[in-house]
Amino acid sequence: MLSRKARFNSHGQDSSYFLGWEEYQKNPYHHLHNPSGIIQMGLAENQATCTFVTCFYNLSFDIIESWLENNPDATGFHRNGKSLFRELALFQDYRGLPSFKNELADFMGEIRGNKVRFDPNRIVLTAGSTSANETLMFCLAEPGDAFLLPTPYYPGFDRDLKWRTGVEIVPISCSSSNKFRITKPALEEAYQHAQKLNLTVKGVLITNPSNPLGTSMTRAELNHLISFASAKRIHIVSDEIYSGTVFDTPSFISIAQAMMEYKNLEDTGIWNRVHIVYSLSKDLGLPGFRVGMIYSNNQTVVAAATKMSSFGLVSSQTQHLLTGILADKNFIKSYIDKNRKRIRKRKQMLVSGLLSAGIDCLKSNAGLFCWVDMRHLLRNDTFEAEMELWKKVLYEVGLNVSPGSSCHCGEPGWFRLCFANMSKETLKLSVKRIKAFVDSVGGIDSKGRMISPKRSNTPFVAMEVFTKVLDAPAFLVAFLFLQINKKLLASELVPGDRVNLRVSRLILKDQSHHPLVRDLFKVRVNVLDKLISQEIYYN
Repeated sequence: MLSRKARFNSHGQDSSYFLGWEEYQKNPYHHLHNPSGIIQMGLAENQATCTFVTCFYNLSFDIIESWLENNPDATGFHRNGKSLFRELALFQDYRGLPSFKNELADFMGEIRGNKVRFDPNRIVLTAGSTSANETLMFCLAEPGDAFLLPTPYYPGFDRDLKWRTGVEIVPISCSSSNKFRITKPALEEAYQHAQKLNLTVKGVLITNPSNPLGTSMTRAELNHLISFASAKRIHIVSDEIYSGTVFDTPSFISIAQAMMEYKNLEDTGIWNRVHIVYSLSKDLGLPGFRVGMIYSNNQTVVAAATKMSSFGLVSSQTQHLLTGILADKNFIKSYIDKNRKRIRKRKQMLVSGLLSAGIDCLKSNAGLFCWVDMRHLLRNDTFEAEMELWKKVLYEVGLNVSPGSSCHCGEPGWFRLCFANMSKETLKLSVKRIKAFVDSVGGIDSKGRMISPKRSNTPFVAMEVFTKVLDAPAFLVAFLFLQINKKLLASELVPGDRVNLRVSRLILKDQSHHPLVRDLFKVRVNVLDKLISQEIYYN
């Protein structure tokens, strides 16, 4: 018999986030060998690997490769002409090479504008941030305890935080109405919900900058969080692995900086309950090196995490190579600046392309992805409709994107699209595919403008009428469209592109408070739902 852990299906692999990856791996896009394959837009990295011919597309690999060419001792494991092979091949201090931890502490400060200094003795090295987050859960919580996480959050947390530790995740509901910002009421509501479930809340885990939103937290949000954690006497885990990708205002504020600038914390004990997770996977684009870390002022946590880290050490060879890179301060400053500029430019390519297709994105200033609003393309306002759209984008359009439901977003219709793991040409093709799909579907874009589907040269009278009266009161528009439905269904509608009848429904629902619409809403919405479910088409 296998253990319960081996048999228990709690790894999160049934999430659409992972299912999309599986489908991509079955049919990966390649510009020569498989041009109709699925393009990977679900990978938040600077690197993409093709199945048939290994090919790497990275925004900033050329900068690092140039440094390596000019510093052969680093890759040849030499120092001053003498070999370091024997030294690096033998057991080293499992806490990490002191030289590397010193340079890593300096690099963390540089990324944060040197507004915070980090003590290398408080760094625990781990095999990536996945290991760092799980190790912290083992240190801070018992099985069955809970951590609060703002939604939407990285889908992998369902695996990283819960699978082996037994920790529960309670969502902090964040809304598009305030750009998914964390609020005091949302924090308190999540805490109270956990208590109703008889869960002991041990802390709040944030990603700053956010994955999947691509936004950095404001000073006000961080202050709310510090005040909340201080009052509840719980921990804060701040995952800051995207801190070096902040390419636009506002500038990044680390939880460490916010703590330093927050007043009257001396006697609260909160200093020992704040922990930072970081890695070099995103900021240096080196996910294969598996370098992560925990930073904490709590010496008990540092000691315990250090012991646990022996199950996932960073190789001495990796530490030696990265020590050389990080020690070159002029190079690091140049790299950070160039990398941020390239991320900004690539992000703008995606945003501009999506806008041309009538699709908007949440305004962002960081990350390797965009949080994309496709609510107007849903058949109806449900997560079932979101999954239908996701499957069409995956199988028909040929793009693996991450649906908002996989990120536990509370509103259907949001998707995460990554842009830094492919060439410019592939990104352009991705946008072209999206635009072709939107053109074939039609509807109303995220700004409320009509998108006419591709159709024959013969105008479709009903849609022309509908378009012309969009400026009229919404209830009148909906009523007019309903009045002509009978005629259309009798003679005009034939297989072709879908009529976006759901637009009428949404407008009607939006105006349901109007006295002239109240009764109409009750009767007509049911009619529209039936028409929509029949997937009516026209030429």
